[in-house]
Amino acid sequence: MNFLAIETSCDETAVAVFTDELRILSSVVASQNELHSKFGGVVPEVAARAHMQRLLPTMDEALRQAGLGLAEIGCVAVLNTPGLVGALLVGVSAAKMLALALEVPLVSANHIEAHIFAARMAAGHDIFPCVGLVVSGGHTNLFHCRSALSFDLLGATLDDAAGEAFDKVASILGLGFPGGPAVED
Repeated sequence: MNFLAIETSCDETAVAVFTDELRILSSVVASQNELHSKFGGVVPEVAARAHMQRLLPTMDEALRQAGLGLAEIGCVAVLNTPGLVGALLVGVSAAKMLALALEVPLVSANHIEAHIFAARMAAGHDIFPCVGLVVSGGHTNLFHCRSALSFDLLGATLDDAAGEAFDKVASILGLGFPGGPAVED
């Protein structure tokens, strides 16, 4: 079965097509860095509007790269938490309508847990149980991952996540946005 996955949790519009054998057929990301750089960080309303403009072209490109048509999609997946409410609303609404129109199942996924499952996909074999560390953008979390569907939070930052700290350091040093790549160099 072919899955079409939609990710609009923050400032990147992403669509991927993959199989039930976890083979990635395409992965397309439309960046919003240029839109948010003048503000020094992500502006939620700007992000949501950009998702509305970029989601369909990104979806078309992902299907084109996968060599598939909509009729060959057997399930639609969408990240529905956590994230910016307006940005998530765009992705979830589009996913619901697409699943309804195609008469296929709709499944939701947790953004943070998806980061850990991406490590499983990259490994090419089962990694569970494991300890999962997510240090991405606004999240710094440590999980006990009993299985691909069972995650227990062991700890998280109480204030800024690591990604936000990189952005703040970059801002102070005049290195631009996003700060992570500039600070890492």
